[in-house]
Amino acid sequence: MKAAVLQMTSGIDPEVNAGRLCEAIAEGAVGGATMLFTPEMSGMIDRDRVRGGPKIVPEEQDAVLSAVRAAAAEHKLWVQLGSLAMRRPDGKFANRGFVIDDRGAVRARYDKIHLFDVDLPTGESWRESAAYAPGGSAIVVETPLGLLGSTICYDLRFPDLYRALSDAGATIFSVPAAFTKPTGVAHWHVLLRARAIEAGAWVFAAAQTGRHEDGRETFGHSLVVDPWGEIVLDMGEGAGLGFADIDPARVADVRGRIPVLQHRRPIPPVSLA
Repeated sequence: MKAAVLQMTSGIDPEVNAGRLCEAIAEGAVGGATMLFTPEMSGMIDRDRVRGGPKIVPEEQDAVLSAVRAAAAEHKLWVQLGSLAMRRPDGKFANRGFVIDDRGAVRARYDKIHLFDVDLPTGESWRESAAYAPGGSAIVVETPLGLLGSTICYDLRFPDLYRALSDAGATIFSVPAAFTKPTGVAHWHVLLRARAIEAGAWVFAAAQTGRHEDGRETFGHSLVVDPWGEIVLDMGEGAGLGFADIDPARVADVRGRIPVLQHRRPIPPVSLA
């Protein structure tokens, strides 16, 4: 099987971003992909919440989601739409990913659980929780590539989530992201390889890249990592579409060699010696 990965530099105009997503779906289908993975915040990146806030609407009104669903149906391609900003009934936002099948139906939704609230040594300060509410549940969903466990960006630093997903049967993880340049350089590759190795699972990490209209800079390097921890695709820093050949049987092969899932045990309470 073949997977397509979109690396993009989302801007502040959802209509423009929707056009690029639909182009990628068409390109992915022509390239023989079974499924396309897109980055976190594929529909819009705008740190100016006064400017960007009014463009964030409830799911049923979101034009980017509608366009992607229509394109997926037209080109008969599954899409893991990394995430879109969605307005919740309580007025807060959700950072929500979608799994869309080749008929355009939404098979699963996942709201990012771990929110990025940090002060970096570079002087950058991020407070995702100022506008976004955390998700309350983890999900797995059947896809042509295997049982997919959804995560988003900062979730990558919390291995307990990936353990729960693999315990639930996940054989692939999606990690759409908009990693900052400093954290990407330091930790992106090693964390993604670690998540793949720990679970003996495929990892698909579609990423934002470059300098965005709102001034932020993201790391790029969209990756596909196999269950042994080998990087089979690294897209570097340029925007574009990449392809990777996927063998779902690789999961059973690796888990058979090192059966870590079978050897997992409940962790007893920690005592202070």
